Amino acid sequence: MKRTLLDRLLAARAAHEPVALVTDLSMGQHALVYRETAAGDFGLVDEDLAAVRAMLSADETGLLRPELFVQANNPPLRLILVGAVHIAQALVPLALSTGYQVTIIDPRGSFATAERFPGVTLLTDWPDEAMAAVQPDHRTAVVTLTHDPKLDDPALAAAVASPAFYIGALGSRGTHAKRLARLAEEGVGEAALQRIHGPVGLNIGAKTQSEIAVSILAEIVAVRRGTRP
Repeated sequence: MKRTLLDRLLAARAAHEPVALVTDLSMGQHALVYRETAAGDFGLVDEDLAAVRAMLSADETGLLRPELFVQANNPPLRLILVGAVHIAQALVPLALSTGYQVTIIDPRGSFATAERFPGVTLLTDWPDEAMAAVQPDHRTAVVTLTHDPKLDDPALAAAVASPAFYIGALGSRGTHAKRLARLAEEGVGEAALQRIHGPVGLNIGAKTQSEIAVSILAEIVAVRRGTRP
């Protein structure tokens, strides 16, 4: 690989920018395919570019054709949970097992402890400050779990202003309606409010904390894969 192309690949990784490295095995040449542009030793027809970008979006690495090998380079998947509550304790191991880096935001330091949540990042700043620090991107899911407007509402307002691919909020339909009304009063637009999945999770009849955690992660996966029923 040419040094200029390698430098661009390393720069994309450092900037958490999705990029696919395409290798022409027959010629030993390389190309980089971003979400909107492409560069490299050889060009790709529109059909191949679309296929490569689809593989990048799906985190797929493999042969596009016998002579074209595609390696997806994506930023990590992240899950931001607001509320170090019992449902979070059930949800964290599920998320970790499916490849998500998990961050928990809760200013209540007695709840957000390493003993209760091993292997995750814990932030005890107020949600608006913490969300500004973590900067959700298009590979990030955000779920609020506290039922406390002082904690959930600022996090949701920040989330809908970000490119996060999934935003969910725990609570009944009545609770969610009141939540949307409060956010609207704070100036959040209708289109942004429609991004919030509430009540959070797929309707699978979940009752226990573990079942609710399964329903939440299932909806996150479905939305990311574009197959939400």
